[in-house]
Amino acid sequence: MQKGFSSAKEKKQKECANDLNDSECQNEIFRMTKQMGKERQDITGLNCIKGASGKVTVDGKGIKDSWKEYMEKMMNEENEWDHKISTEVKEGPADCIRMAEVRAVLKNMKRHKAPGLSGLVAEIIQATGDIGIQWILDLCNGIAKEGSIPED
Repeated sequence: MQKGFSSAKEKKQKECANDLNDSECQNEIFRMTKQMGKERQDITGLNCIKGASGKVTVDGKGIKDSWKEYMEKMMNEENEWDHKISTEVKEGPADCIRMAEVRAVLKNMKRHKAPGLSGLVAEIIQATGDIGIQWILDLCNGIAKEGSIPED
């Protein structure tokens, strides 16, 4: 059994050595090696994007330009509106957020997600219990009342 395995391994090594002399096989080996290196890297951004013209762009500047073009189109595009929808304008102070609403939102927050700009994750907020809920309630109601987000 061991001898059969050894001879099969030796045969495969000879095939690979012969393939190294072939330029097409060299390109395939380089491609596989490059792919293996990429698989070990962190994903930090997009590798390619298809622009409005349908052309695929792979360079950083081209990707940024494609995104800029797309966003400008989205933000400056006029959409048709039949003006049939109407609503009453609510004036006066915003409704206060209730403790039960904050509890329900915290209960439904997904766990094991990356933190946002504040650095807080759902598990930390949920672990604070009623003190944390009251703090969030005061913060949100203060924002609604003042109309601005505090600096700190």
